[in-house]
Amino acid sequence: MPKEPQPDRITDLSRLKAFTNPLRVQLYRLLYVAGSATASQLAEQVDQAPSLVSYHLRKLAEQGFVTEASGRSSDGRERWWQVASEEGWGFRESDLSGTPEGAATVNAVTKGLVDSRAAQYRAYLDQSAAWGGEWTDAAFSSEWMLDLTAAELAELEDELQAVSRRWRERGKAARAAGDTSGREHVSVHLYGFPFRP
Repeated sequence: MPKEPQPDRITDLSRLKAFTNPLRVQLYRLLYVAGSATASQLAEQVDQAPSLVSYHLRKLAEQGFVTEASGRSSDGRERWWQVASEEGWGFRESDLSGTPEGAATVNAVTKGLVDSRAAQYRAYLDQSAAWGGEWTDAAFSSEWMLDLTAAELAELEDELQAVSRRWRERGKAARAAGDTSGREHVSVHLYGFPFRP
């Protein structure tokens, strides 16, 4: 059985630091969804100057998170960008938090990602009436309280990753076949963490 593609695993603290800037997280997400875009196009979406967006895209490129999208520019003056890996990126806290600086960076990036995801979900909730019953009935927010070992939690994550990857591929194949009717971008946020009541 072929090995499932994996996200780019960040093990170098300098790479993770690229995402301590919330605008870079936002640009990366927008670029991932768009497939490819110019700094000017992204600047309109984030209400920032194209020169600032271009600067942050170059910083992400220096760390290997985005690359130039070849063959997109019609006149050679505009740079088109795309994410470097369709699988995205991730990190293990234990790889990076062995120093105070590493622990602080992991904490800052993780909290920034949670804040960004919460803002995205809040924006949906604020606009949910505009989506109509079909979408609001399909949308979900769930929480399960499980009793697991650390190894079982890791296994659960692997299973959820495989399910998410399968649905992502299904959506991509449908779009590639021209099946876009009723199809929207969907964000799925999953968290699994230990807690003590």
